Amino acid sequence: MNPPESVSVFGRLREDIATARTHDPAARSNTEVFLAYSGLHAVWSYRIANRLWRRGLHLLARLMSQVTRFLTGIEIHPGATIGRRLFIDHGMGVVIGETAVLGNDVMLYHAVTLGGKSRHGHSRGVRRHPFLDDGVTVGAGAKVLGPITIGAWSTIGSNAVVTKDAPPRSLLVGVPATIRPQTPATVESARGGTLEPEYYL
Repeated sequence: MNPPESVSVFGRLREDIATARTHDPAARSNTEVFLAYSGLHAVWSYRIANRLWRRGLHLLARLMSQVTRFLTGIEIHPGATIGRRLFIDHGMGVVIGETAVLGNDVMLYHAVTLGGKSRHGHSRGVRRHPFLDDGVTVGAGAKVLGPITIGAWSTIGSNAVVTKDAPPRSLLVGVPATIRPQTPATVESARGGTLEPEYYL
């Protein structure tokens, strides 16, 4: 994950809209994306809530995240760390936990959970949620649990349950998830092709 770059607010908005249009062939115009894409609205709200969180205004940040959850169906904890160009497609049911870390160019489909695993009594501030490196794609309904690391440009198939680290450019499918060779054919099937059902995003 590269260090954050300084980008203006309007530059970031333009970048987010361009990212949505790149990922979603159904996007017809910048105006449609700006007004109708709840995944972008949730990310924009998170950025404001995250600023409040980092300034110590934790209650206000949490309230903002809960209002956003009510409006979009997407819950992003304001304490999470998220890189540039995150795209959440459809979005309903997505949950990103407090200590999750997402690199740049991550893509999440609906009903994804980036959840925590910790024993009772763990100290506040200990990482409990996953780290997704740059370019990771997580398919619909997948659960990525615990303080694990998913290497850059990996793909997680739909409904997979991932609880262990994976190296860069992995394809993770199944319950519990196993690593399959990442080839153009398997990656295409994971993104909605015609091979084994467990690959589907």
